[in-house]
Amino acid sequence: MSTSKRTATGIVDPNSIPVLAAENVRKNYWLGKRAIPVLRGIDLRVYQGEMVALLGASGAGKSTLMHVLGLLDTPTDGQVLYDGKPAHSLSINQRAALRHRHTGFVFQFYHLIPELTALQNVVLARMMQISTLHYWRERRAVRAEAVLILTQFGLGERLSHRPSELSGGERQRVAIARALIAKPRIVLADEPTGNLDSHTADGVMELLFEINQTQQLAFLLVTHNEEIAARCHRMIRLKDGLVVG
Repeated sequence: MSTSKRTATGIVDPNSIPVLAAENVRKNYWLGKRAIPVLRGIDLRVYQGEMVALLGASGAGKSTLMHVLGLLDTPTDGQVLYDGKPAHSLSINQRAALRHRHTGFVFQFYHLIPELTALQNVVLARMMQISTLHYWRERRAVRAEAVLILTQFGLGERLSHRPSELSGGERQRVAIARALIAKPRIVLADEPTGNLDSHTADGVMELLFEINQTQQLAFLLVTHNEEIAARCHRMIRLKDGLVVG
């Protein structure tokens, strides 16, 4: 597999270390004593600044792969590497700390905490990344950063609103802000516009592409939309747990 990094400016250093890599990743589930293979040996690499689309029919293994790549699940075989270093050999606590530090998540259904305001949902993501004492020392700076990000996303007047008081597009922008405040190396976005109408979805996708371009932040984006995929730097297609293109 090529190690070349492709960005909007073209092919660069072929010896770059990928932000995220999978090497022969396999994942089985069990039905009694019978193994059900979901991932059958996945190899992929994502480099800094890349927007990579992950496509495949329902059941192809996309969500399972995203959970394994995000250290939310462990592979049956193979390994996931963060910045060239194996991640699943770490302890549970070490993996959790690495995940919070390295990877941001944007899901189709937002997963915001309903009792918290937009601002509190974003601040909480930073609180989970650092120790209580560290947060207490930096709380004003963390809050100011959360306000800045939400304001840049057009939510400056919605900081004190709870998720039930926000539109779908606004909730997803809060979810994106929550992913970004931890300054991740990569964002895993699993059908981030799948629950939105087309007009709102277009706005959210434009925001993601803008973040990718301006911050050179890597994205692995699950989508069924071929037009969106075509705008990405490259595409990876899954079929029956295998990369087929």
